[in-house]
Amino acid sequence: MDKIRNVAIIAHVDHGKTTLVDNMLKQSGVFRDNQEVVNCVMDSNALERERGITIMAKNTAVTYGDTKINVVDTPGHADFGGEVERILKMVNGVILLVDAAEGPMPQTRFVLSRALELGHRVIVVVNKIDRPDQRIHAVVDEILELLIDLNATDEQLDSPMLFCSGRNGTASYSPDVPGEDLKPLFDTILEYIPAPEMNLDAPFQMLVSNIDYNEFVGRIAVGLIQRGSIKQNQEIEVTNYHDPDSAPRKAKAVSIYEFNGLARDPVTEVGAGNIIAMSGIGDVTIGDTVCARGFSEALPFVKISAPTMEMTFSVNDSPFAGREGKFVTSRQIRERLFRETLKDVSLKVTENDTGTDSFNVAGRGEMSLSILIETMRREGYEFQVSPPRVIYQEIEGKKCEPIERLEVDVPQEYVGAVIEKLGSRKGEMLEMTPVGNRMKVEFLIPSRGLFGYRNEFMTDTKGEGIMASVFEKYEPFKGDIARRATGSLVAFETGESVTYGLYAAQERGMLFIGAGVPVYGGMVVGQCPKLEDITVNVCRKKQLTNTRAAGSDDALRLIPPKQMSLEQCLEFLADDELLEVTPDNLRLRKSILNHEQRMKTLMRNR
Repeated sequence: MDKIRNVAIIAHVDHGKTTLVDNMLKQSGVFRDNQEVVNCVMDSNALERERGITIMAKNTAVTYGDTKINVVDTPGHADFGGEVERILKMVNGVILLVDAAEGPMPQTRFVLSRALELGHRVIVVVNKIDRPDQRIHAVVDEILELLIDLNATDEQLDSPMLFCSGRNGTASYSPDVPGEDLKPLFDTILEYIPAPEMNLDAPFQMLVSNIDYNEFVGRIAVGLIQRGSIKQNQEIEVTNYHDPDSAPRKAKAVSIYEFNGLARDPVTEVGAGNIIAMSGIGDVTIGDTVCARGFSEALPFVKISAPTMEMTFSVNDSPFAGREGKFVTSRQIRERLFRETLKDVSLKVTENDTGTDSFNVAGRGEMSLSILIETMRREGYEFQVSPPRVIYQEIEGKKCEPIERLEVDVPQEYVGAVIEKLGSRKGEMLEMTPVGNRMKVEFLIPSRGLFGYRNEFMTDTKGEGIMASVFEKYEPFKGDIARRATGSLVAFETGESVTYGLYAAQERGMLFIGAGVPVYGGMVVGQCPKLEDITVNVCRKKQLTNTRAAGSDDALRLIPPKQMSLEQCLEFLADDELLEVTPDNLRLRKSILNHEQRMKTLMRNR
C-alpha cells in the first residue's frame, strides 16, 4: 500500500490557495516540461476564472517521493463556507494560508475554527512574502493570537510555520532565508500531517463529502474511504445518519476513480485512506454513508451553518417574458434549484405557500446567490428575483437577526467616511489598528446593514478599500436601517427608447439604458437622486413641424448610461422592485407594473 496524506488548503479569499496548488502540481511532475498550463488551473469553471475566486472545492493529487498527497483546494469567500465545512471531514490535516500583508481576515478565523474543532493538525503558511508591503513578523504574531483566541490545543499552537511565495513556487522555514522550491512544504506535509487510518480488513465504509455530475453517468459521489476496500461492481448500501428509520438503499459501485493530478484514473479496487469518486448511485446526496452490503453503519455528517439570507425566485411575468430564455416554466426552474441543493449543502430551497410559481432560496450571502443566478442565466434560464432579505430567528421570545463580523482595510484619509456610513447602518466598531499608512477596522454589523453598501464603500475609498465579512451570531433586532437614499426612474409606456425621450429623462437622474433599447411600462430605466420614484417617458418622440429653424435639429447629446452588473442590480433593488434575469439581459422593474395600480398601493401604504 502506497503512503497517503490527505490535506485541504484553507484561507481567506485571494490569499493565494489556487496559485499555490498550481505550483505544487508543476513541481510534482504532473505537467510535462513543454506543456502550456493556464494560471489557476484548478479554477475550471468559467465564472471562477472571470471573478478570480474559487467557488467549488476541487480534488487533485500529487506524488512526492513514494507518497501520494491528496490535496483539496477550497473556496475562500465566506459565502461558500459550506463547501469548506464538509470538505474538512475528508482530510487529516490542513494548510492554512495567510497573506503576508493583510494578515488573518474574517474568513481565516472561520475556516481555522472549523479545522481546530475537528482536531486537525495545521501547517501555517505565510504566503506572498514577496509583496512590497509585507509585514511578516507582525502577521506571525497575529496568527498566534488568533490560535490562542480560538482555544487551540498545545499541539496546534506548536504548528509548523513556513514562509512562501505561491506565485514563484518557493517555500522556506525562515522569512530571512529565500526559498528555492516547494520542497520544505512537501517535507512538512509528510512529517506533520498524519497518514489516514487504513483498516483494510473491516467492511467498506465511505462518507460522501462532495457530489459531481456527469450527463453520461449521473451523480458521482466523492469521499474518503474510512475503512475496508471497494471493488468495481461491488454490491453496496447507502444510508444517512439523519434518517435512521429509513431502510438502506441498495446500489452497485459501477465505476471507481482515483485522483491523479488533474485527472481521474479508473481503478478496479481501492482501499481505506484514499479519496475516491464513485458512480452508480443514482440518488446519492452529500452526507450519505456508502457501506458494504449487510454492514450498514451511518457516519455523522458535519453540521453546516444555517443560511442567513434568502431571495424569492419566480417565473418571469414581464411583458417580455419567454422571448430570450430557453427554460422559462416553474417546473424547469424548480428542478434546477433543487438540483443545486444536491451539491451545495448550505443552500435551502422551499416552495412558496402563495402558489404563485415562486421559490424561496436561502444561502450564506449575496455572493453565493448571485453566483447561482449567473450560472442559471448562462444555462438559458429566464426568471425574476426579489431583493435579498435576512432570515430572522426567535430566540428566548425575542426577534433576532444575523450579525456579521466585518473587517475593513482602508487608507487613513477615508476611515472617517467609512465609520460614519457603517455607524448609520447599525455597525458597532470593535477595534481599530493602524497598519502603515492604512487603517484596519473591525465591526459587528447586522447582515442587512451591508445590503447595497459595497458600491458606496468603493466610492468612499476611491477603490482602494478592502472589506470582508463572515457570519458571527444572532442578536436582538437592531432597529430600522434605511435601505437606499435614492429613487428610481420608471418607464411610463412600452416601446423602444428614443434619444429625444432619454434627453428629457436624463435631467431627472442617471440613466441605465441608451437609445434603441426595448422597454415596458413599469421597467426601471434609471436612478433618481431624490428618495422618490419618478415616471418618465423614454419612448417619447419629437413631433415634426413644417417649419425649420437654424440649429433646431442639432444632435442631442446623451450622457453615457450606467452599465449595471448583476451584483450592482441586486444591491440597487428596493423592496417594491424585482430583477428580471434572462440569458441576454438584466432588467430592473417594479413589482406592480401598472402606474395607476402602483400609485394606489403607494397611497394605501402611507
